Amino acid sequence: MNELDRLQNELDRSSYTVAITGAGISIAAGIPAMRNLNMSKMRYYLSIDYLQKKPEQYYGIVKECFLDPIFKNGPTVTHRKMAEMEQKEKLQAVITTNMDGLHGLAGSRNVAEIQGGFGQNICLKCGKRLDDIQIWNHGTAPRCSCGGLFCNYLVYSHIGVLDSAADQACEWISKAELILITGTVGNYAMVYWHCRRPDAKIVQINPERTYFDRIADLNIRKKSDEVFSQIKLPELSEEEKTK
Repeated sequence: MNELDRLQNELDRSSYTVAITGAGISIAAGIPAMRNLNMSKMRYYLSIDYLQKKPEQYYGIVKECFLDPIFKNGPTVTHRKMAEMEQKEKLQAVITTNMDGLHGLAGSRNVAEIQGGFGQNICLKCGKRLDDIQIWNHGTAPRCSCGGLFCNYLVYSHIGVLDSAADQACEWISKAELILITGTVGNYAMVYWHCRRPDAKIVQINPERTYFDRIADLNIRKKSDEVFSQIKLPELSEEEKTK
């Protein structure tokens, strides 16, 4: 039995599957991995101070690096297949470190964005919270009705952990019979990994070596889009199509 057949077999057998994703699944949309950016430079430009002093310049940088790939290129094959898997009850939840919101844009509902992202925002003037990625899709730095600038969670938390998402991730992974790991090297795994079931099967899909290599039951050294494009799912019933 080849690797893809083994993966398909595990998916067919599992009644509760959770996916863990990282930057690797968004590269096909043109979104750079943080480790490939000049982080000392990016910390200056993607800061609250720079946003408040030069909001449109800030927006221009964010637009080029993240927003254009998000809204123009859209979700990848992997994002869309995971959303379809959730709809067909073959994937119960996604845990991600990505800030791009592409899982939600693809249609996934059960997503724990443990570092937050463009979908979690706060007004720097009045403190209003607005969980809507679309405020970044209007060609200008988003502002609150009070006139204050909105800032996304990754910036105002200084790359912190979103506690509510971390708690949700722990709850989901504690139920998982099968864990699919793709596009991540294991950053922030300490937030949720201790909650997993000891008997959970682990399948990793990644062309690179990662923290998960030694504990995965199956390592597939391929890009995520190549693998997820070949996953077979049952046809939707008429009732499911109307949901």
